[in-house]
Amino acid sequence: MKHPVDAHVGKRIRHRRWMVGMTQQQLADRVGIKFQQIQKYETGMNRVSASRLWDIAETLGVNIGFFFEGIDEAREAPSPVTGDILADKEALELVRSYYAIPEAQRRRLFDLARVLSDAA
Repeated sequence: MKHPVDAHVGKRIRHRRWMVGMTQQQLADRVGIKFQQIQKYETGMNRVSASRLWDIAETLGVNIGFFFEGIDEAREAPSPVTGDILADKEALELVRSYYAIPEAQRRRLFDLARVLSDAA
């Protein structure tokens, strides 16, 4: 049975990997392991050792604390959204594309989305 902390860290690894546009194979190659191990980390089936988490953080360009952000909220209150939006490839691709848009246009797009969602 997977531990909730391992599952949370795995989701954060997957989230960051997607945000930087890296495949499991690319991350595994840079860290020096097989991509299957990355899969197991991301699902929370295997625990990530401290030294491996250090290597993953360095490769993904974040500090170690990134992988634990939001863990208290996840423990205290269940998410009002059903499902895991970070597991949805289309949603992650949308977020990645959104942040690739220059700031001024991104703000206008955000305002448009907010107006459309309020009207729905």
